[in-house]
Amino acid sequence: MGKWSIGRKPGRALGLLLLVILSFLVLCRLDWYNLLPAWLKQRQSGLQANGQYFMLEDSTFWIFGGSMHYFRVPKEYWRDRLLKMKACGLNTLTTYVPWNLHEPERGKFDFSGNLDLEAFVLMAAEIGLWVILRPGPYICSEIDLGGLPSWLLQDSGMRLRTTYKGFTEAVDLYFDHLMSRVVPLQYKHGGPIIAVQVENEYGSYNRDPAYMPYIKKALEDRGIVELLLTSDNKDGLQKGVMDGVLATINLQSQHELQLLTNFLLSVQRVQPKMVMEYWTGWFDSWGGPHNILDSSEVLKTVSAILDAGSSINLYMFHGGTNFGFINGAMHFHEYKSDVTSYDYDAVLTEAGDYTAKYFKLRGFFGSISGVPLPPQPDLLPKTAYKPLRPNLYLSLWDALQYMEEPVNSEKPVNMENLPINNGNGQSFGYTLYETTIASSGILSGLVRDRGQVFVNTVSVGFLDYERKKIVIPLIQGYTRLRILVENRGRVNYGDNIDDQRKGLIGNIYLNDSPLKKFRIYSLDMKKSFFQRFSIDKWSPIPEVPTFPAFFLGALSISLPPFDTFMKLEGWEKGVVFINGQNLGRYWNIGPQETLYLPGAWLDQGINQVGAFAASSLDPALPGITMFSWERGSGNSLFRLITVGDGSEGLASPFCIPPW
Repeated sequence: MGKWSIGRKPGRALGLLLLVILSFLVLCRLDWYNLLPAWLKQRQSGLQANGQYFMLEDSTFWIFGGSMHYFRVPKEYWRDRLLKMKACGLNTLTTYVPWNLHEPERGKFDFSGNLDLEAFVLMAAEIGLWVILRPGPYICSEIDLGGLPSWLLQDSGMRLRTTYKGFTEAVDLYFDHLMSRVVPLQYKHGGPIIAVQVENEYGSYNRDPAYMPYIKKALEDRGIVELLLTSDNKDGLQKGVMDGVLATINLQSQHELQLLTNFLLSVQRVQPKMVMEYWTGWFDSWGGPHNILDSSEVLKTVSAILDAGSSINLYMFHGGTNFGFINGAMHFHEYKSDVTSYDYDAVLTEAGDYTAKYFKLRGFFGSISGVPLPPQPDLLPKTAYKPLRPNLYLSLWDALQYMEEPVNSEKPVNMENLPINNGNGQSFGYTLYETTIASSGILSGLVRDRGQVFVNTVSVGFLDYERKKIVIPLIQGYTRLRILVENRGRVNYGDNIDDQRKGLIGNIYLNDSPLKKFRIYSLDMKKSFFQRFSIDKWSPIPEVPTFPAFFLGALSISLPPFDTFMKLEGWEKGVVFINGQNLGRYWNIGPQETLYLPGAWLDQGINQVGAFAASSLDPALPGITMFSWERGSGNSLFRLITVGDGSEGLASPFCIPPW
């Protein structure tokens, strides 16, 4: 290739300079406003509060919203759920943004796959929905630690949701990254985001008067230009209002509506009213009842909210699933962890199917929309697969040799402070603590949340919030003591979120003497965790398996796969995995009885079905049944179908109709 000679370089530079000057002169004469697309020219003022009404540009605007969380729904089903939202007569999607999932390690961000926030927001725009974004940093949402990363708790002095330096420095770095993705999606930049929420229900927390102004400034400094909102329930509304931000309310009853709207009028005068969260149902806790809210009651309250001149957001329109270990917990008088299903008795079921609430609300919104609603999308097909029985087995004690090297520590270390994951500790799953003892006696200590105690390989009981002491039976000589601790979910709401460290908290004592010299294994049960167990590591299941253990089976599918539900009858407590995907926890205390298995996560051919079982009620090790349901005809919403084991059943997560 020839080279430019020295003598030709000045002429080339002069020509380029003249071209730039000429281009500038031409461009200065153009009418840039008329060159803009019509849809962008009209986007100047965005969503505004004008007296008692919202205005979108020059038109009165009513928000008919519905909540759906992208991280709780397989990405392959986002479009299906959003189309059903649009067909119900709603015009706005609201979603939280979970910091803990997007930044699992400090400075390491994940917005891929099911966490692709931008793809979710743009899909909503394509379908014709506006978006209200609720980025936190704290979101509650019945998710572990309210969406805050567990590595924040490595700091023993951490004060979450305050202007404590360790917290604000982390928020600033997270917002730097997050807002660079969010800013282009705003209305004034041509995107669908018309409003952004400032934190979440801070009035009921209210630890630091400087905190909310800090979050507001953090958003604005990074380019958030749309309408800002707060959101509070009756416990926090008085302390959650702030200047320059529109207050909205969260409620479920018509009685609360009158009280709270009167209060809003007194503190922010005439402003548009909005119920940011009208709770269409409620979440469930392990060992508690399944919460149901009658569809007629929902319709009456929604109608009353709109009659009061208020916009509305249905929380939840579609709940989805707490896949993996992301569920949160509540701890007031007692600790209660949330179930895997986030069905919420919402407008759409966990599997995205229609309910009586959907049909009634579609009829209602259709009657006030002024234009015909889009047709209802067809339901995604469901099927019942044959029951399967695991055929391979690996006891936890045999599996330890294939795991990463344990942490050796003189004292117990809580999950968050384990020197693993590039110094970020362990967020989710189980942790195994192992030491040696030489005598029997009383074992005591602080275990969070549930610790199964073993002498060698024999289970001798549990330590948890209620049982803080356990008898270690008479032993002879050198004996291995093991405590398998499960993080059942960090509290997501309340004043004690700073105290949500998991594992063994402080010393563990035998006869009041602290035990020493621990080997600590992290059992986070991510995909990478199971890649250590190649097929040659597994054995046929013995006649009497040793628990805890991992089990492996195969589900063969000859046709394109469909959604189904899994029922683990006879299994006591543990976790299920499909092709490496963690479906979540099962526990025989209910109320949840089945696990949702999206067909999108199945393959045509052989599928690997794995389970971790801490113990089993049935020594015969029963199989796993695949349930389904189908849409009925006439006035019936659903009909029972024959499931894989030949019995009749309805495969909602609670084995009862979700309405």
